[in-house]
Amino acid sequence: MSSAANSTASISNATQLLPALRALEQHEKLYIIQFLAAELSRQQHEFLLPEGVYPVWSPYDSYEAAEVMLQAIKEKQAKD
Repeated sequence: MSSAANSTASISNATQLLPALRALEQHEKLYIIQFLAAELSRQQHEFLLPEGVYPVWSPYDSYEAAEVMLQAIKEKQAKD
């Protein structure tokens, strides 16, 4: 199936869902939004696992960065 035909079929499928989506209660619509957002995120970042643990950088114990920020604040205050 060509890309254009596949796209047309997808739009047709989505269009068929619209009446059912409109009939949902507000909390059900919010659930659908959450589901779709999670699904899009999963597809975009398949290398990230929902149960995974990933390190995040923190400025904690980063004294050099704190000094740079403090200097920037002091310079801003001196200008004002």
